Amino acid sequence: MDARWRRLGDLLVNWSVEVKPGEKVMIAMGEVESYPLVRGVYEAAIRAGAYPQVQFLSEGLRHQLLKHGTAEQLSWVPEIEAYGMEWADVYIGLRGASNLHEHDDISADRLSLNQKAMGKISTMRWEKTRWCLVRVPNASFAQQAECDEETITEMFFNASLLDWKAEAEKWRRWARQLSEGSRVRVTGRDTDLRFSVAGRTWQAADGRINMPDGEIMTAPVEDSVDGEIYFEFPGVLSGRLVHDIRLRFEKGRLVDAASSTNQDFLKRVLATDAGASVVGEFALGTNMAVDRFCKDILIDEKIGGTMHVAMGRSYPECGGKNNSAIHWDIVKDIRRDGTVFVDDRPVLRNGEFLLA
Repeated sequence: MDARWRRLGDLLVNWSVEVKPGEKVMIAMGEVESYPLVRGVYEAAIRAGAYPQVQFLSEGLRHQLLKHGTAEQLSWVPEIEAYGMEWADVYIGLRGASNLHEHDDISADRLSLNQKAMGKISTMRWEKTRWCLVRVPNASFAQQAECDEETITEMFFNASLLDWKAEAEKWRRWARQLSEGSRVRVTGRDTDLRFSVAGRTWQAADGRINMPDGEIMTAPVEDSVDGEIYFEFPGVLSGRLVHDIRLRFEKGRLVDAASSTNQDFLKRVLATDAGASVVGEFALGTNMAVDRFCKDILIDEKIGGTMHVAMGRSYPECGGKNNSAIHWDIVKDIRRDGTVFVDDRPVLRNGEFLLA
């Protein structure tokens, strides 16, 4: 086994979630290829004096539910997963990639129905556990990232095995500077988006909740978002690629949503509940070792020099008040054309941070 899996397992247990003796740790093993990291995490949890349990999950199994399940089954919140969130002090999700087109034969309404149920599990994880999610590279992940498996695996380890103490100090310093501002404006291709962050804070994601990590996020004041935004990268959710997303807002209300593909799915997701059409998060990607769009938000939202918004549920720790079963991050690439301003001061321009 590659020794880096053991190093990463130790990092997740002792840096990301800081497991303490006697704590209960749920390790969610997604796809069989994630086993080397499961082993590394399990060993580190045992050494930390914890009580780890492993749960197996798979998009291939989920596909059977999506294809053959009744509406009642699709809406069912998995009881063992829900109990796991109640049982665990710590949740570590090791999500091996699956075929991106696994669910292409599933209708938008069936997907969105099940997504809402899974969103409830996600909300329980946020509310009841200390957690960290990892997208574990494999052959399927390399294929969707349009490269070979060695290339994507090396990017993953380079972006994960950082000097997290040093990176955390820098990103937290930037977050404190951003928290002094009250107005944000984003310009770029077909984009002029404005909103308030008055009374909200910016938080640095520094390897505690995702691995690899690297973003600084906040929660826009819900009724302040005005203007339009275009996304160069496709939105990705439940295996659907939604290209050329364009969103337009007036006083926080979504007044138009369009895309060149899967527009019906886009609109169904944004109509999941009252909070799904509200911008819950705005964030900047800060991990410069992540430089390839992989069609996977756990990686893509960290791409250094990009920005993203999330539709739906906001982060309470940033002061956000929006509730939804949905939290859908969509990445905009401003590394060649785009600027983020805070109180009229450029803080990120064409992929370069202008913070001290």
